[in-house]
Amino acid sequence: MRRLLASLCILAAIGLSAAHAVLPDEMMADPAKEARARNLSRELRCMVCQNQSIDDSEAPLARDLRLLVRERIAAGDSDAQVINFLVARYGEFVLLKPRFERQTLLLWLIPPLVLFGGGAALWMHTRRRAKGPPALSPSLSAEEEAKIAALMSADATAENAGQSARTGSRSQQAQSRTRRAT
Repeated sequence: MRRLLASLCILAAIGLSAAHAVLPDEMMADPAKEARARNLSRELRCMVCQNQSIDDSEAPLARDLRLLVRERIAAGDSDAQVINFLVARYGEFVLLKPRFERQTLLLWLIPPLVLFGGGAALWMHTRRRAKGPPALSPSLSAEEEAKIAALMSADATAENAGQSARTGSRSQQAQSRTRRAT
């Protein structure tokens, strides 16, 4: 039963992912022209949804654009002429993938430059790490070493005194316990 339910869920997900907003009344009779229209529709941005193609969008403006594309194809325009017509009417924003022109040069060049800069920074960081730790600080003078030795010996003396006091009190407690037991 679980396998059947899982299979149905997978089939439903596959079927839903292939859904398009193109309605049957929009489709052209000629399959070759319809294929051209669908390819062009996938390249054009829905002005309402903005991150969907007009082929996937259900917005009324997307429907109008799909019909306009089919009208231009039926009139005998080439794919480039249809795209140029829509760009002239709506601007470069109508294209999902902008053209490589002077106005869009920055848009096309920033991602590779950022990727190259990140790679260069990573390479420099790994080179710096491979060279080893930075140089050690200069050694201490004889006077500074004497002060450190004195401080360390004072700490050791105080620590030993504390340990012997603790040990002495423990031995006294043990002796008093043995006296009580006898």
